[in-house]
Amino acid sequence: MNYEINCTINGKAVTLKADIRKPLSDVLRDNGYLSVKEGCNVGECGACTVLVDNVPVNTCLYLCTWVEGKAIRTVEGESRDGKLSAVQQAYLDAGAVQCGFCTPGFIMASTAFVEKHQGKTMTRDEIRSAHAGNLCRCTGYETIVQAVQTALDKE
Repeated sequence: MNYEINCTINGKAVTLKADIRKPLSDVLRDNGYLSVKEGCNVGECGACTVLVDNVPVNTCLYLCTWVEGKAIRTVEGESRDGKLSAVQQAYLDAGAVQCGFCTPGFIMASTAFVEKHQGKTMTRDEIRSAHAGNLCRCTGYETIVQAVQTALDKE
């Protein structure tokens, strides 16, 4: 059963047409937001994380109709005028990527964390805890924590 969903994606008002039974991850990918990765489909890996009204959400568990009237942010919308966001730049500078599959989800979780804790000194354990819903099989997490600390300092 198709449904029209009115929301904002990366600052632009959009109307998505989707089967109401589909998760948001599928609908976003079907509409060209390919940074939203399909990892586990059970909310364990965080590869599909986006921000919905500035809150990190596992889109594989989030029904598409739930975004009616809400604002979605994906990693595609984080750069401005060809310039990476502070979090994206910090990931690049720290080498916080390897295969890159989990990176968009991590960046969105990090973005929410950095925006919430701007101007505060956060411990490595607090940063790790805030990213507990995101899994990476390649980096060992140390460079991700370093990137978040750098982004916190820049914001």
